[in-house]
Amino acid sequence: MEQPPLGPVEALERIAFLLERDLAPTYRVKAFRTAADAVAALPEGDLERRVADGTLEAVKGLGPKTATVVREALAGRVPGYLEPLEAKAADWPPVAGGGTLRAALRGDCHLHSDWSDGGSPIEAMARTAMALGHEWAVLTDHSPRLTVARGLTADRLRAQLDVVAELNERLPSSFRLLTGIECDILDDGSLDQSVELLERVDVVVASVHSKLRMGRAEMTRRMVAAVAGPHVDILGHCTGRLLGGGEHRNEGKPRPESEFDADMVFAACQAYNTAVEINSRPERLDPPRRLLRQAVDAGVLFAVDTDAHAPGQLDWQIYGCARAEECGVPADRVINTWTASRLLTWTG
Repeated sequence: MEQPPLGPVEALERIAFLLERDLAPTYRVKAFRTAADAVAALPEGDLERRVADGTLEAVKGLGPKTATVVREALAGRVPGYLEPLEAKAADWPPVAGGGTLRAALRGDCHLHSDWSDGGSPIEAMARTAMALGHEWAVLTDHSPRLTVARGLTADRLRAQLDVVAELNERLPSSFRLLTGIECDILDDGSLDQSVELLERVDVVVASVHSKLRMGRAEMTRRMVAAVAGPHVDILGHCTGRLLGGGEHRNEGKPRPESEFDADMVFAACQAYNTAVEINSRPERLDPPRRLLRQAVDAGVLFAVDTDAHAPGQLDWQIYGCARAEECGVPADRVINTWTASRLLTWTG
């Protein structure tokens, strides 16, 4: 059945989503998200009037390209800017395999909002996760030490917990946004947030973001101490690597893997019931295949997460699912296949 044409707001948001999924420059995405908000805020009938009298570009937040999208969508046409994006999207996903596991996933344990280094409000992230078929998602903005990512102080995290509670009152009952944090693992393996708040949030993802070239023995002790702690649920992007080259959508400088004793770290994850994240960001794809197979053999649980910083990136789970299937990750050991209630029972 042919889909009805998108309205102006929907067309602008669809363009932004597809650009985000393809890791387009932030400024370009922001132009379409800003324009969508501006159009949505117009009084009833004002959009049509402005199009008729040629004053559309006078609306703050609209420029020539976004105004053209609005006019074309309002006329019932597929906007010219959207057409090639949709043509490219017809080939999605760009990886082989992973579909069976992706269909079994109920949620995403790792995503960021504009409270830290994400580009969109909490509600936009939640509603996109819901639109992608999730029953739940976990908001995991950064902890305070990661100042470059506007990490949340204790007071800001407390305020965010209230925002999430209020949002869940307005979201459909079929979806729930869970509270969480991506917490820095400090040099000694302790966590960058108060115990009180680590106990209040639903899910704690713990990741190494600093001193990634630490010696192998020191890094092993650091990671084992973290995953053995009572508050860590998921070990995030364990090697910290960044892949180089356009095929991984990372034009920046590659970053090598951190060195650690994977046998010891994965044994600790298994012993202390801490899941190993399969990070789906195309420039991370962490852990590498050899370590992922090693983690399978160690008997650990897994979390296939997007580490999304924008709504369109929430569609990246297929990358992690394809890698998980390739490396023999059993679906019954992937915590994203669980219901929210089972997940919360597991996290305690």
